[in-house]
Amino acid sequence: MTPSLLFTIANLFVLPFWLLMILLPNWGITRKVMESYLPFVPLAGLYIYFFANSITPESAQALSNPQLADIARFFGDEIIAAAGWTHFLVLDLFVGRWIYWEGQQTGVWTIHSLLLCLFAGPIGLLSHILTAGITQKFSADSETESTTASTSKSF
Repeated sequence: MTPSLLFTIANLFVLPFWLLMILLPNWGITRKVMESYLPFVPLAGLYIYFFANSITPESAQALSNPQLADIARFFGDEIIAAAGWTHFLVLDLFVGRWIYWEGQQTGVWTIHSLLLCLFAGPIGLLSHILTAGITQKFSADSETESTTASTSKSF
């Protein structure tokens, strides 16, 4: 298989997991699938393959003392770019899975954060952190108001 075909397969491989988390978050099969770490095994294996095939004396030098210009040249190589992209796929899916489980456990709405994470992982993560914080703040305020209202009615 060519690096280009493996790259395409990796991109397609992650889509069902994202679709399940975004479109069917409460479905039992989604929960069962997302409980497992198995989806990360083939992606990590592919990353190792790309990474191992990208190490040359020049690439090792670029990685040992990273300078922006060296990294830019480094990612100009197809195998290295495929390794970098696979790295993004693995970690974005891992973060997306974490967001998904956080939402399942806390009831925090996650669809927007998952969509953002799919396309720009760190932005999705930040979105979820902010959404969870705002949700907790308003939940705490609601509970305080509710407790205050019941206490004042009893006097």
